[in-house]
Amino acid sequence: MAAPVVLGGLLSGAIAGVTAFAVVLGSGGNAPAGPGLSLDASAVPDQAYVTWLDQAGALCPQVSAALLAAQIDQESAWDPTAVSSAGAEGISQFMPGTWPSWDQPPAVPGPDTAFVPADAIMAQGRYDCALAQAVAGVASDNDDDITSLMLAAYNAGPAAVIAAGGIPDIPQTEAYISAVLADLSIYAEQLSNPAGSGFAQAEITAAEQWLGTPYAWGGGNYSGPSLGIGTGAQTVGFDCSGLVMYAIFQASGGSVALPHSSELQATMGQAVAAGTGAQVLAGGLLQPGDIIAFALDGPGDYDHIGIYIGNGDMIDAPDTGAFVRVDNLATSYWTAVPWEVRSFG
Repeated sequence: MAAPVVLGGLLSGAIAGVTAFAVVLGSGGNAPAGPGLSLDASAVPDQAYVTWLDQAGALCPQVSAALLAAQIDQESAWDPTAVSSAGAEGISQFMPGTWPSWDQPPAVPGPDTAFVPADAIMAQGRYDCALAQAVAGVASDNDDDITSLMLAAYNAGPAAVIAAGGIPDIPQTEAYISAVLADLSIYAEQLSNPAGSGFAQAEITAAEQWLGTPYAWGGGNYSGPSLGIGTGAQTVGFDCSGLVMYAIFQASGGSVALPHSSELQATMGQAVAAGTGAQVLAGGLLQPGDIIAFALDGPGDYDHIGIYIGNGDMIDAPDTGAFVRVDNLATSYWTAVPWEVRSFG
């Protein structure tokens, strides 16, 4: 729900199965989660909305049509007449006090209200872009995922995000972020229809069902999410290598049981490619289902790992305070560091 808060000139809305190999995870940085994903138009209940989702999703790099669709699913379940108990209106759930700042220019002739889906979707895109800008400093300071922070700001307001220095400890907001990220598997085309081998499809499907699951250091086993250890001891979820070991185990029917260590996973399976991210991407050898290990802290120190899903994106469990999500790899954060690409299918 977009709740009005005036800030800096913006009117804004709101261990079972864990071995001794648990990896110290490097941060996923502030690469957007969701942008870069293509919209699966067939998942949108009214095809008249697709044009506006595409236009709004192209307004800034932090927003995509698929992400906007996932938000709408959680905000109003696609009901353009929805009114919340707090008074938020329309398909994108704008508060009346917030709407006037984001409704211009109108997308279609006629009444200019939050109950007009085309106007609301375009306003949602403009608003999301402004929120991403408002929380960019928090993302940069903490290497946080800017998409999760943007979603937190949409739900709780940017002031809450800035005051918390990250995602605020508000259960409703945490649940909202988790649900929106999980819904990406419905509205993102390459997640719904992964290319590649049958093994790769099974692997990606196994991982994508946990989109929106909290990160937990040491969390995850062959059966699914589990209690973390240390700083993640109170959270049930996955860390990066826990998600990979789960997905590979499930895709292989239990015949490939990887250790819970990104360092070790980076040495296993069949070698596909190695080099800086820029070199690997330019080489054109990546295939959906490939496992990518990242040496974020220096050559040979593979402290993060994820599952390539195609179109320059991966599913990963980034770091404390984040959720299992989709990250776009075509950013300087990822392309500048060494990669080791392995295949198990």
